[in-house]
Amino acid sequence: MEILKYALLGFIQGFTETIPVSSSGHLMIFKALLDVDIDFDTIAILTNFGSLIAIVILFWNDIVKLFKNFFKYIIHKDKESKKDYEYCFMIVLGCIPAGIAGLLVSYFDIFDKIENNIKIVGISLIITAILLFLIRNFKGSKSEKDLGVKEALTVGCFQILGLFPGISRSGSTIVGGMFQGLKRDTAFKYSFMLYIPMSIAALILEIGDISFDTNLILYYTVSIIVSCIVTLLVTKWFRKIVNNGKLIYFSIYCMIVGLLVIILL
Repeated sequence: MEILKYALLGFIQGFTETIPVSSSGHLMIFKALLDVDIDFDTIAILTNFGSLIAIVILFWNDIVKLFKNFFKYIIHKDKESKKDYEYCFMIVLGCIPAGIAGLLVSYFDIFDKIENNIKIVGISLIITAILLFLIRNFKGSKSEKDLGVKEALTVGCFQILGLFPGISRSGSTIVGGMFQGLKRDTAFKYSFMLYIPMSIAALILEIGDISFDTNLILYYTVSIIVSCIVTLLVTKWFRKIVNNGKLIYFSIYCMIVGLLVIILL
């Protein structure tokens, strides 16, 4: 039964990490619902690592191509590599607003008083629902070659919203991209290109907070593997949802869950 609990938490993280419903918010909800003796902070960090592995696998070809063309342009000034070179800078630029905000939040312990307040999660889910509802019919016309400083900074600022427990990082960045007129798949891909460096940075900052119990290595491993596999499958499914313009379903879900959390928990 114990290993099933860790597998369940890995599943929750994997299923909710990349879709716009907030993985941190759902872990807090299950923490409130389940009376279990589990270090949720450590599990959140480890299962997020599992999700990070999945996203790297999913976008591996894109990552390799960007790295190659980045250095190819620097060394050889290859014109065909210039767009990928510029795209790399847009990724860096898009990470700056949330990166600065995240450091400030961590340094001043801004969320200490609200991080375990389940009502905040409910309110944040409702905010996510509203954002998703507003862009439900957006299609956009801008592709990757049109991604510039304005678009990158806008998406980066929207990513700050994802720092709040209950507000989805993927949801807020995709919303930001669509507000700037990016095509659905362009917004989706850019959102996850930002996710990779942001997740690595968060992992580095949080690794000191892990209370690693050597007796639970098997359980930790199970939760990471489950999170990785589920994230991989769900992200592929979510990409189809975004491209088909069906984000309204997530808006309805977030609104219902947000209201239930406020009323019942």
